[in-house]
Amino acid sequence: MLGAQRQDLLLARLRADGRLVAKELAAELGLSEDSIRRDLRELAAAGLLQRVYGGALPVSPAVADLSVRGGLALDSKQRVAARAAQLLTDGCTAIVDGGTTALALVRALPQDLRATVVTHSPTVAAALVEHPTVEIHLIGGRVFKHSAVACGAAAVEAAAVVNADLFLLGVTGVHATAGLTTGDADEAAMKRALARRAADTYVLASAEKIGAASPFTVLPLEEVAGVVTDVAEDDPALRALRERGVAVLR
Repeated sequence: MLGAQRQDLLLARLRADGRLVAKELAAELGLSEDSIRRDLRELAAAGLLQRVYGGALPVSPAVADLSVRGGLALDSKQRVAARAAQLLTDGCTAIVDGGTTALALVRALPQDLRATVVTHSPTVAAALVEHPTVEIHLIGGRVFKHSAVACGAAAVEAAAVVNADLFLLGVTGVHATAGLTTGDADEAAMKRALARRAADTYVLASAEKIGAASPFTVLPLEEVAGVVTDVAEDDPALRALRERGVAVLR
């Protein structure tokens, strides 16, 4: 089998199974594990999968720039936003992450909601300026332009004084094995800092993020109260999350 044919086979198997295990594939195809790993490295370099220990997982399209992500899975994000908006109640303090789903969320908040929103996203804060009864607290720091959010030491220090009822977390990958991931190490650290300041963390997960993975871990699945998504109930990746005991809000 030619290398290109083998790589096409690996990608087809990844789409079907949602994961690749190098050792199993090597035995099945009668090849060395080194050959399979070399294929996985080349496919990862081309942005076609995410390598993990022992194999590979589907790569998340949500690691693209903010302008590109704004056009991905629009209907899914709107549905997730509408469901997540129900988690905010009168009198609550909510930390809202950055990203396109978070932006859809704040736009979906009821106009009579009386709550406090803390965010490190200037775009999320700006979207709330016209809301009549939501108080806004903006965390400052070095702005990570890829996601238009504040990160770094100053932002983490500012977050340390916050005490919130819930954190609405955005990630680029939600996977039963890899957990919650994103594409930048500093942004992942900021998300962890925000999660530590809330009683409960809920993940905003539009369709393209379920079953996908990115390079940097944000949190293990056990540390969140639930995942808000609109993926079909029979989706294999969603079933795998439920089997891990993850609460799914739809």
